[in-house]
Parts: sequence; structure tokens; C-alpha cells
Amino acid sequence: MEDNDESPVTDPEIFAGHEGGKLAVAATRPISRPRDLSVAYTPGVAKVSRAIAEDASLAQRYTWADRLVVVVSDGTAVLGLGDIGASASLPVMEGKSVLFKTFGGLDSIPLVLDTTDVDEIVETLVRLRPSFGAVNLEDISAPRCFELEDKLKEALDCPVMHDDQHGTAIVTLAALRGANLVLGKDIADQRVVVSGAGAAGVACAKILREAGIGDVTVLDSKGIVSRGRAGLNPVKEQLAETTNAAGLTGGLAEALRGADVFLGLSGATIDESLLGTMADDAIVFALSNPDPEVHPAVAARYASIVATGRSDFPNQINNVLAFPGVFRGALDAGARAITENMKLAAADAIVAVAQDDLGPDRIVPSPLDPRVAPEVAAAVAKAAVEDGVAG
Repeated sequence: MEDNDESPVTDPEIFAGHEGGKLAVAATRPISRPRDLSVAYTPGVAKVSRAIAEDASLAQRYTWADRLVVVVSDGTAVLGLGDIGASASLPVMEGKSVLFKTFGGLDSIPLVLDTTDVDEIVETLVRLRPSFGAVNLEDISAPRCFELEDKLKEALDCPVMHDDQHGTAIVTLAALRGANLVLGKDIADQRVVVSGAGAAGVACAKILREAGIGDVTVLDSKGIVSRGRAGLNPVKEQLAETTNAAGLTGGLAEALRGADVFLGLSGATIDESLLGTMADDAIVFALSNPDPEVHPAVAARYASIVATGRSDFPNQINNVLAFPGVFRGALDAGARAITENMKLAAADAIVAVAQDDLGPDRIVPSPLDPRVAPEVAAAVAKAAVEDGVAG
């Protein structure tokens, strides 16, 4: 059940909710007799350790590592707070672990690292690999996050996903599919304007292309990312090669003219008059938190469907719709990686949950809908088998 109390959350309530941390380790076996102690610890545990030493695959059955997700951050891009460091990022990572347990039924521990060196982070996780089954990267600044994810996927034989990239992309695609079902539109006929070429913007552009979008126009702080534009880093150079089929140049005004969808991921504000230049039945996803690029009430004057990242407006696009089920499905399948098809399957599963109740104010399920994670997990596990990455 959703909590319908709309009264503002107070500072004392917030700090009380975090006092002492939000996680604890709970035993899965009772130890109330000497016999229990002998089984759980010495001497009985030695037999299990010897068995694993002889056959390392037995660790999957006799330890928790195979079902454990580590939530890893260096604190360089935390929420809307920026580079606040490892210690200050820990409450966020604890919260993420709580969500993994609550929605995905997965054990998870936060791991904040006091280094921003990509190779040091990779080396640390390679050495810790026997202790976990999957890596959720979180709040790591771009463009380092792209390099880190690529290197970890190459170095580790387990699922690795940067949620700021791919969780956002999965839920955004699901929301766009839901909006199109409401409006009777086809993604292949649409042009999406992505404001922001950071972690989320790049991943959203990629998954939209994988899903068959008509065209994507991406903007950074200097304007439209286009071929031949000076000063592009390697990530944006690749983006320029695969987006902007219309060959647009300039800024947001040029990009939005005639566009079908606006996707805000940059924190920049929008002059509402620009929304009036979009196509009929426009879709506006203003996802920056805590302040959307444009207030939903203002966007609704020009767009048929409006979504934000906030829970106090309709159509919240929230990563919790994706990552618990994605990791659960990957681990259920014994997957060695998370593929593009697994992400697409996750997006389709999210839409399917909401399909019977779709409307302009409900293009995705509630983040608290208990059906979401199991459906996403099943779809992801099935895609992992189809892609040949399942164990």
C-alpha cells in the first residue's frame, strides 16, 4: 500500500530515519545451542571450507556471495549534490541497499571507496570478487563512469551495471513506451531531444536507438552534439556518429523545434516558450531532481504527457522500477553480464505491469507496485538465457 500522507517531511524525521544507518546483518540460522555453534562455526564450518577449496563452484550454494550485490561509489556525482566524497555518499548507498532488499529480495552492501582513480577501483573490486555476485555502480562522475564500467565488465565474470546510466535508460524507455501507448504513437516515428550528455543522457540515447527510435538529438552545455563540432571528448564523438540524423546544429531552440519528446537530464531550466515549438501531442520528461527543468503544470500547457523524477507529481520515472528486478533476474539466471537485450526486456516488463491501467497520468507503474520487480526479473532472466550469458 502507498502512504498517502502528503504532509511535508521534516528535518527531524529525516535525520531520525538515518540515525545509526539503515542496514544491519541478520543471521539466517539460529544459534541457541552448542550444537548450532558447532554447525555454523567451528568445527563444522571447516568441512564446508574444504569442500569449496576442492570445488570453487560450491561457494554459490554454501555462501551468500552468489546473491550479494555490492553498491559501489566514489562519491563524485551524488544525486544533485555533486562531488561530496566517499563518506558523505554512504547514506545514499545504504539507501540503495535497502531498496535492493525491499524490492528485489537481494542482500546488498554499500562499498564507498576513497579514490577516484579508475584503475584503483577496478583493482579493488577484482581483489574482492570472491565476496560478491554483482556490482551496482552508483553516483560516479562522467566521463570516468563509462571507462570504469567498461573496464569492470572486462575484468569481472559477473553482472556489472552503472545504475545512473542504465537504470535511468530502462525506466525512461518504459515510460516512453507507456506514453506512446496512451497517445497511439510509434517510437519509430519520433524524434527525442535529450538535454544532457552525461551518464544518463548517453545511456538513454543508446537504449532509444536500440529500441528503434526515429532520431535522437543530444545536447550538452555547449549545444547540440553533432559531427564536426570541436572539443568533443571520445564519448561525445561516438554519440555524434550515432545520433542527430537530422543534422541539426545550434542549441535547445533549434533542437526542440518540431521534436516529439523532450528528455531533461541536465538540471538546466527551459524557457516554456520553446515547448510551444514542439510537435503536436508532445511528451515532456523533466527528470532533474529536486527541481525539474520545467514545472509539470507549465509543461502541461504544451505537452499531452508530462513526467518527472519526483514522487509528488504524476508519472514518476524512478530507477527503483528497474534495478532490483534487473539484478535479481541476472543473478537468478547465473548471468555473467547484463546485455542490451536484458535491458530492453526489463523496459518491456515494466510497461506490461502498467498496461491495463495506462493513462496520461499513469504511463509507468508505481515504484511501490509489488508486481514490478518479479516481472522484470523473469523477463531479464529469460533474455539472459536467450543471449547465451546465463550460467
